[in-house]
Amino acid sequence: MSREGAEYALRARAEERDRISGHLLDLESHTTYQLLKGAPLRGLTQRRWAAGQGALTALWTLYDAYRGVLRDAEQLRASRGRLGSEQLAALTGLLAGPSVVLKAAVKPVEQRSLLPEQDERLSLDEAVARMDASFQEVTDVLADVDAVWSAALPRLDAADALLREVIALRRELDAPDTGGPESAAMAVDPGPADVAGDVAGDLGPAGVGGELRRMRASVLEDPLGAPPSPQDLDRIDRLLATHRADLEEALRARREYGRRREELAAALDRVRAAESEARLAHGAVVVKIALPARAVPRSRVDTLSDELALLDASADDWLARARRLTALEQAARQAADQARATAAAMYGLLGRRDELRGRLGACQAMAVRRGTAEDPEVTRLHERARLLLWTAPCDLTKAAEAVDLYQRAIHGGGR
Repeated sequence: MSREGAEYALRARAEERDRISGHLLDLESHTTYQLLKGAPLRGLTQRRWAAGQGALTALWTLYDAYRGVLRDAEQLRASRGRLGSEQLAALTGLLAGPSVVLKAAVKPVEQRSLLPEQDERLSLDEAVARMDASFQEVTDVLADVDAVWSAALPRLDAADALLREVIALRRELDAPDTGGPESAAMAVDPGPADVAGDVAGDLGPAGVGGELRRMRASVLEDPLGAPPSPQDLDRIDRLLATHRADLEEALRARREYGRRREELAAALDRVRAAESEARLAHGAVVVKIALPARAVPRSRVDTLSDELALLDASADDWLARARRLTALEQAARQAADQARATAAAMYGLLGRRDELRGRLGACQAMAVRRGTAEDPEVTRLHERARLLLWTAPCDLTKAAEAVDLYQRAIHGGGR
């Protein structure tokens, strides 16, 4: 090397040493590195981390030797203002030659030989390349572990938070009801057999809580081995969300039972009134319109009232009551709607008969204008339609066909 080349190479190596030192300090302060260093690892993660630590130990050993060579080179350069040929040759040897010496490791006796162990000599470039390979081995482990932890731990934390919500709701539901007069409508107050108790097994060591603990232990102790899959985490989320929704529904039912029961009783009164109107409509229509036997309105209000009475006396848990109450509310709405629709349909049949009568009159007027009113066949068809429409009870199907035939005859068989 020339003097200028040696000066430049020494400055470049000093910058390289500082950069390597910074990377090593960053590595040791890395959060995942710190966690792994004190973690009780097992399985594949333990094996890979052990290999990574071995690589890191070798890196530090090589880095100390590398740094020692640079220290010697800096001292040599500082010893004189202008290097002589001997000092320049020595500096060139340190910077460009195999100056980094790795002492032969002391082997176990069963691996030793009586021949002397040979130290390994590397150039600075070779030392840096080997240190980089060791550094990459360690950072690969950190990156792989960090990827698993970043994906799984937040989801496990969220699942734990959801589990705590479920447990809190369960405790609230297990607590005695102090709802006052509104809750007095309940004849029986479900106790430990409540829905929360029903899911207790799922939340115990053999259920969701235990499974979450096992998942977390797996993620922390062997993230590279068999971490929980996204599908497993999705299943836990769905199960906990279902538990929470069930408990919230049960709590709402307990808090609102008195009010909802009163509203349901009022709804049953509306069903009773609607069914009464449907029966009146049927009575008014059946004497005028021929109806099939199945057209007789069927009452559901007595059955619904009996179900409400059974619900009041039920010893079911609150979730079961909530679902039965919701089903009764829906059934009451449907029964009222059905009864109203039945009444409207009954009265609609009278409207249909009146529509056919009006249509028959319009067709007769048209027959007169066209001069076909006296035609025997047209007259016969008119009389048949008129007889069907003005006979009680009226067969609407036959009457509609008769009016249609009469209209076609007026138009000469077409329409």
